[in-house]
Formats: sequence, C-alpha cells, structure tokens
Amino acid sequence: MALPNKPLGELPAVANPEIAEHECDVLIVGGGMAACGTAFEIKKWAPADMKIILVDKASMERSGAVAQGLSAINTYIGENPIENYVKMVRNDLMGVVREDLIYDLGRHVDDSVHLFEEWGLPVWKIADDGSNLDGSKPAPKLTEGGKPVRTGKWQIMINGESYKCIVAEPAKTALGEENCMERVFIVKLLLDKNTPNKIAGAVGFSTRENKVHVFKCKTMVVACGGAVNIFRPRSTGEGKGRAWYPVWNAGSTYTMCAQVGATLTMMENRFTPARFKDGYGPVGAWFLLFKAKVQNGLGEFYANSDAVKDELEKFMPYGASAVTPTCLRNHLMLNELKAGRGPIYMATDVALNAFLDAARASGKDEKEVKKFWKHLESEAWEDFLDMSVGQAGLWAGMNIEPENVGSEIMPTEPYMLGSHSGCCGIWVSGPEEDWVPTIDGPRSHQYKWGYNRMTTVDGLFTAGDGVGASGHKFSSGSHAEGRIVAKQMVKYCRDNAGFTPELKQTAQELADEIYAPVKRYLEHVGKSTAADVNPNYCKPAGLMMRLMKATDEYGGGVATYYMTSGKLLNICLDLLQMMREDAELMAAGDLHELMRAWENYHRIWCVETHIRHIEFRKESRYPGFYYRSDYPTCDDENWKVFVNSTFDPETKEWKCEKVNCVNIIETDPWI
Repeated sequence: MALPNKPLGELPAVANPEIAEHECDVLIVGGGMAACGTAFEIKKWAPADMKIILVDKASMERSGAVAQGLSAINTYIGENPIENYVKMVRNDLMGVVREDLIYDLGRHVDDSVHLFEEWGLPVWKIADDGSNLDGSKPAPKLTEGGKPVRTGKWQIMINGESYKCIVAEPAKTALGEENCMERVFIVKLLLDKNTPNKIAGAVGFSTRENKVHVFKCKTMVVACGGAVNIFRPRSTGEGKGRAWYPVWNAGSTYTMCAQVGATLTMMENRFTPARFKDGYGPVGAWFLLFKAKVQNGLGEFYANSDAVKDELEKFMPYGASAVTPTCLRNHLMLNELKAGRGPIYMATDVALNAFLDAARASGKDEKEVKKFWKHLESEAWEDFLDMSVGQAGLWAGMNIEPENVGSEIMPTEPYMLGSHSGCCGIWVSGPEEDWVPTIDGPRSHQYKWGYNRMTTVDGLFTAGDGVGASGHKFSSGSHAEGRIVAKQMVKYCRDNAGFTPELKQTAQELADEIYAPVKRYLEHVGKSTAADVNPNYCKPAGLMMRLMKATDEYGGGVATYYMTSGKLLNICLDLLQMMREDAELMAAGDLHELMRAWENYHRIWCVETHIRHIEFRKESRYPGFYYRSDYPTCDDENWKVFVNSTFDPETKEWKCEKVNCVNIIETDPWI
C-alpha cells in the first residue's frame, strides 16, 4: 500500500470538479503491455476517421506489470511446436484451461517479440562458440536467424530495465500522443441506455486535477492489470507497500467488467509465487539460467527426494508430468516449512560456484577464470537491477553475497492475475474458426460468439490479465493479445456503424457519484479534531487494513498457510458484505485519497468474486496456492470444469455455475 506523498502535499479535492465529456469510437482503458499492443496495432486497421482514445491511470512509459523492467521474456515460441506450449500451460494450471485461447496466442506471440527487438530491446544471443552474448554485444536479430539465450523451453534473456519505455514509445507514436490521456483513473463502465448488454462508455477522474472525465464509445478494451493488496502482505510498517506485483493493480479489470454483467471465469485461482524473502525478487533466472536449487534449513535438496515423488503422486496426473506445476512446487516448500525444516534457501552459492568449477575444469587459465567470475557475478546482480531493484538493495543491506551464502525464499501473499502463472479473469470468445468447439447455450458456456477476446457484454473486450483460463502469456503474450483485440474492435465498429451510444446517467450525476467521498469529507471534516478519526466517515487506509485482515485470516492467506474451509469462506463473505456497505462511507480529502477510495471499492468487489469461487469449487484444485481443509484433494471426476460467475446489473444477484472444459490438443503426456 503506497503511502500518501504528504511532505510535498497532495492536491486538495473540491466538491464540484470540472466535467469533461468525450466521444470516440474506441476506448482503450489501461497503459500496460496489453493496452500498448492495442494502441500500436489498431491504426493499421482503422479507417482514418475512426476516433480512438487511450486512458491510463499512470504514465505509459512506466505503467503496468513491466514498469520496473524485466530480465527475461517468458513466452517466446521459436522452434517449439505451438501444441507443446498449450500442453505446458494446461499442465501448469492443473488441467483446466481454454486451449483455443492459448493456441491462438501461441501463433501470434513471436511477432510481438520481434517488434520489441526491432524497437531496440537488447536480446541475449548464443555466439558461434556456444557462449552467451548479452544484449550489449552485436549479434543477428531473431528475424535474421539469431539464436536467443534460453533459460527454459519458453524463456529468453533480455537486458530489460527499459523494456516498458521501449514498448510504450511506438504505442504512443502510432496512436498519437494527443489521443493518450495519462493520470486518469477509469473507475466505472457504463451500459447503453437503449440496448441491453451493450457497452456505451466509462467514467473516471484525473489524479492530477479536480476533473471528471465521461466517455461515450462504441467499443472498449479494459486491460488494467490484476489485483494486489487484496491479502495482507508479509511486509509490515513502511514495507507494507512492497509487493511482487505492482501495488497500483486494484482488480479494476475484473470488478468493472463484472459490474456491467461480464462473465468471470476461474476467479478461484490465485498466484502465490515463491520469491526471495522480503525483497520479492524474482527466482526464474536463478532457477533456469544459473541452475540453482532449493535447500531446506537442514541443507537438504529436498525437491528430488523419494518422499517428494510420493507426495506428487497424490495429485496425478499433474504431479507426474515432466515439469512439476508451479502450485505443487509451492506445496512441497510449504510441507518443508510446516514440518519444521525451514527456512528455505535458494542455493545461490552452490550454483555460482558450480559454474566456477566448470570454468576451471574446461582448462581456462586463472586470468580467464577471474574474468568469467566477474561477469557471472555481474549477471547475478543484474537480474535484480533489471527488474527488482529493492531486492538488490536488500542483499546489500543485509551483507548477502550470493556467491558465498544462500538467500531465503518464501511464498508471498496471494495475487489475482491472468497473464503469469495464474488464470483468473473474464470469460471471452475465442477465434471464430472451425477448430474451436461450437457449444450450445448462453455465452457463459460458449467458446466463440463472433469477436475474438470479446466478453459476454457486446462491445466490451479485454486482454492480458483480463482474459481468464489462459495464463502464461506474460509480457509478450499480453502485448500480442492486445494486438489481436485491436483488429477485432475495428471489425466490431464497422459491423455496428449505426450504433450511437447513449448513457443512462447524466455527466453531472456521474461526477457526483465519483466525487461522493470528497463531498462526504468536506461536509464532516470539522466535526472531529483529527481528520482521520470521524464518526461520519472512514478513510481508505483503514478500510484496506480491514480488508487484508479478513482475507488473510478467513480466505486462506499467509496467516493460515493458505488454508481455508467452507465455514471460513462464508465468514469472509459476510465480512465483505459489511465492508461493501461501510465502503459507501469512505471519505477523501485529496486526489490521492480519492484514488485510494476507488481502488478499495474495486479490491473489495474483486476479492468477493475470488471467495465466492473458492467456496463454490468443492476441491483444492491448486494446492500450494490455496487449500480447502474440507476438500483437501483434486477431484477430477466432479471438478475438472471451469467455474464461471455472472453478476446481473439489474437484479444485483450473483450466479455461479460449472462449465465443461474441452480438450482440443491431444491429452497424451506432456512433452
């Protein structure tokens, strides 16, 4: 939870902000990789008179999950069969995925990676002698036959500190900077007044001036990330704002789309990554590039023991696959901790010294060995400096030298997302092709209904973290999915050329709703001597603490080793219902607090869908991410299905249902 910038002062909010109304054909909500993909691609297909606006809560150069940078692109198909990519994703997500969406992404993602390199992203290559060339060394591009340095089947190494800046610039250039509105937080989507189930606009406010923006549009993509700070983080005090995923992701994608009736899918899935403790530094490069292994507190490399193999067999067939699913790797780590064999270390010292021994064994003289060692040490630190500077700072502050001592790793608090090793999100249409199954019934059961990546609401699209049941897109896949959406939205606009959106509320009514926390604050602030303690309102910071406590203790957070039950989940739902009522009494004295208030609204809604889904699914589909003590195993016979939920904007009622999971790619053992 980021703290207000009080020393410099926040802009005080006023009761009656300026109102700006905008009309466009296409509205892009978000500024991360998916939104940048849409912005870059859409002008290629749009007629010259099509009006397109992008609205970003932050600044596109450092917006989204790639804001700090990355040291690897985790999805590059290259020489691999796309079918194997589908099998990998299916395996890692315990068998329940939309294979049509995954395959569709797999056949487009490499084009985005090639664009990144063309725009200046340094990609590591393999030299003729088999050594690694980092991005600063001259080498043929991928499109020219250059061979990337792979750290696994699907990952390639990059020098990515400026990754997001490199991707944002062509997106802005293609769309035109005059069509990119930054520092505007979209908080509510709007349905059409005359046509049921049809998107017509959105409303938000500036975080830099007292101004509400109301948009009318024919079609829209919502791609503003996953959800962070919905569970209590392990860090405390000033460190509470430290998280693995960006703290500004408030579940807005899921909440706003659900509120207008878009069907959600697999919202029970959460990602609980194992990361370097306290700094949340990534572990991928250490596992894959440096070949490091994990040790328990007894110095045992437990991951390959016979006891572990027996444990994984409980979750057949997934535990017996060529690569252990991410959630089950967490499960093994948690078993070690609960058995008192913690802490768990990434054996960085063992890994780096193994490289050093190999260099000496190859016949290098001592001068060459020292040079090699210096380069290896540099790469070890650069992995964090590219993408998690705080972890490098923590190492330095704790006198940790990775070549001499291991570094502790720990499962984090849970996050909700659809682009990494998680698959919660929104139910969308797949490509309109013969190989995609045709299924009768409502859209919430179908695999395709006309426009690729359109939600069950007409004209409303999503991409990246927004698309459910198809994880492992990562940065490149999110960008590619945004490009897919761009073409589809242009087609939708052409097919609905006669549609004129009309909103149900006036611009003034919407502005009053958005600024309600401000009006409440200004009305009651003088009724107590402390602005943060008042009988007539609550502040966003306090409500967020309350949310984190409820989810952590009853929804399977770190406090209970991710364990919950039907009884605990229903207590959590009761607490969330009261919280939603009390959230109507939030107050905001400045624009920072107004932003935090609306983020709270979104987080409470989002986590309620999560708890509803876990309660509905009577099994533990993702051991290591969460457990249900009353249903502790996977139940393929009854629950190898999607859980979909839909909120009815008219009746205000939720509906959860099972939806069949169809295998498109053959189900022989994963390759």
